[in-house]
Amino acid sequence: MSVRELTSAPSLATLYPKALLRRGGGSTLPDAELVRPSVVVDPAHVAAYAQVCGFRFGDVLPATYPHLLVFGLQMTLMTEPGFPFPLLGLVHVANSITQRRPLSLAETYTARVRAENLRPHEKGRQFDLVSELWTGTELVWSEVSTYLRRGGSSSPARTRTALVPPTPTAGWSVPGDIGRRYAEVSGDRNPIHLHPLTARLFGFPRAIAHGMWTKAHALASFEGRLPDAFTVEVRFKQPVLLPAKAAFTTWHTDDGWAFELWHARNPKPHLDGVVSAL
Repeated sequence: MSVRELTSAPSLATLYPKALLRRGGGSTLPDAELVRPSVVVDPAHVAAYAQVCGFRFGDVLPATYPHLLVFGLQMTLMTEPGFPFPLLGLVHVANSITQRRPLSLAETYTARVRAENLRPHEKGRQFDLVSELWTGTELVWSEVSTYLRRGGSSSPARTRTALVPPTPTAGWSVPGDIGRRYAEVSGDRNPIHLHPLTARLFGFPRAIAHGMWTKAHALASFEGRLPDAFTVEVRFKQPVLLPAKAAFTTWHTDDGWAFELWHARNPKPHLDGVVSAL
């Protein structure tokens, strides 16, 4: 695998217009890893992120915040000429984050991103973006984001079962501008999150919440109850159409917590997830 180093943060302002023009090409994932050394954290940016997502601001990073530190590298990789799929139109179906210890605002990190594991899905093909943060020779944080490219597939369809929403632990009132507010902090300005008109261009009746905002907001509800080292995994299901009312449910498991987010008035799950101690 080839390794390419980026000495500065990628410009998300130029990457999204580039993504709009790309149609994809090739049939394999790039055999390359993008690396950005000397990544430092802006405390004001972390504070803004914490406010939008519902975390308390302190001297350690929320476990989902490093996604923002690697997001530019992910965008860069997925908009390069050899990437097989166009970025716009990919569906984020799952995300797993592992925090191996608390991450300090004062540390300097090296970020690494690669794509791997292209495989069939019942609705097309899927692949993983693997992202890591290192301090020296210590791997301190990692993420696997799974994306779906819709299209023909020979995989058998799964059997559908009736859904029964659980008793909610809490209710969410998701404001109509949360997509724009999260985009301002994260740099993720995918048109499906910003305005009903741009969302309709991609088949959505209204703007939808970012999946990573819903994951972060869910994780924020566990603050004060999490170990120093853990993995939090989610599967994204039905999108959260903005504005929204949703029902959030949590329960204990043998090694942590499980949680689900449902539409408030019908049995349509938005996401489910687990938090597991390492």
